[in-house]
Amino acid sequence: MTQILVPRQFRGPPVTANGGYICGLLTKAVGGKGSAMLRAGVPLDTAVELVTGEDGAVSAVGAEGQVLGVARPGGDDQIPTPPPSPGIEVARAAAAASPFATRSLHRGCFSCCIEREQGEGLGVHVGQVPGAEPGVCAGLWVPHANFAGPDGTIPDEITWGALDCSGSMAWWIKTDSPVGLLGTMAGEVLTAPKAGETYVVVAWARESEGRKFFAGVALYDAAGEVVARSGQIWIGRPAGAPAPAPLAPAASA
Repeated sequence: MTQILVPRQFRGPPVTANGGYICGLLTKAVGGKGSAMLRAGVPLDTAVELVTGEDGAVSAVGAEGQVLGVARPGGDDQIPTPPPSPGIEVARAAAAASPFATRSLHRGCFSCCIEREQGEGLGVHVGQVPGAEPGVCAGLWVPHANFAGPDGTIPDEITWGALDCSGSMAWWIKTDSPVGLLGTMAGEVLTAPKAGETYVVVAWARESEGRKFFAGVALYDAAGEVVARSGQIWIGRPAGAPAPAPLAPAASA
């Protein structure tokens, strides 16, 4: 793989790729487990070159030669140990009670937008787990057959997309304030999810350091086994930047 081209279906912001999806593509290029740092938005429907460095890192390079993102193999020290799964029914109830069940975190986003059709977007959202520490959240993901390969399993970049926005949601739920953009995502898919099966998504807000907000997001099968895990760093808004609209139900799709 020497080039990537992200179709508009996999957008995060309106004109650039979903962060989790692009991190998944980049880490696939370094062996499937690693850490990807995003430096700028990856454009949609535009070929982006992948350049391998002497240290094994892979960079996504834009048309003007700018480095848009870099992935490196490994990343164990950046992937936190997931907590136990709360189970499908607790996760279902948490997702239903989430503010993001009625208002998308990001309208149009491949990962989290609830207005997109099933099989066209993922619509993953999480809510606070009752009795857990604030910012420990859960939800569900049932991978659609549209995303599956011939063997029924889901490509890693789709799974990384499913892990993306829930980390930001956990921080918003914990602090009643949004964080910002995905800066770094480290992770691995231990067992490829299968289309049509129900998986639990758990996201937990960890610690913060200045404008860096650390989160973990993991995916579990019905038996409670971890099938994918990630560590994320979200970059908060600069001082003085206008705050997004407060959480409230969307008037319409």
